[in-house]
Amino acid sequence: MLKRKLLTGSLIIGTLFVHAQRQASNEGKEDKGGEKYGNTLNMSLGFSYGYGYYGDSFPFLINYEFDVAKNFTLAPFISFFSYTNYYYWGSPGNNKPYRDYSYRTVVIPIGLKGAYYFDELLLAGEKWDFYGAASLGFAYRKTTWEDGYTGSTNAVKRTNSGGYMDIHVGAEYHFNPKIGMFLDMSTGVSSFGISIKTR
Repeated sequence: MLKRKLLTGSLIIGTLFVHAQRQASNEGKEDKGGEKYGNTLNMSLGFSYGYGYYGDSFPFLINYEFDVAKNFTLAPFISFFSYTNYYYWGSPGNNKPYRDYSYRTVVIPIGLKGAYYFDELLLAGEKWDFYGAASLGFAYRKTTWEDGYTGSTNAVKRTNSGGYMDIHVGAEYHFNPKIGMFLDMSTGVSSFGISIKTR
């Protein structure tokens, strides 16, 4: 599953890179050395999850990037998603017949993402950014069971709790100096969203 996600992400980012290279050839080589990537608010919806996630939900992610070195940013982030699923359980001796009991789970990952931009190395056009990144975080998880369920609250694996680390590759297209659109492929939550320069 992980290999398939990374392969898909690489193909998408590679296609975008080829397009950006053609654009750069048409425009002439851009000097990206002085570009600043920080002071940027990023908001996106996730479309996959890699930590034992069940159900169909679209995680909402938000981060804010700060420049910390040439071509390198740090971005504190928070995300949120919830889903409903079912667990088959029963206790005939307590008049609890076997059936599917529903539970709702809320997951709130928080952490810090570090990104390195390869625009200067790749001679990308001025409208394009390409980066590799890693994020470290902790996922808070809470599960609420439906009324009538009296079984173990540990029946559902808590695979979304505790610390985690993700690897990312991404590409961004700038509509203008303030607004952009990006695709972030990750070993955890992959996402598609918009970026807004605040300065």
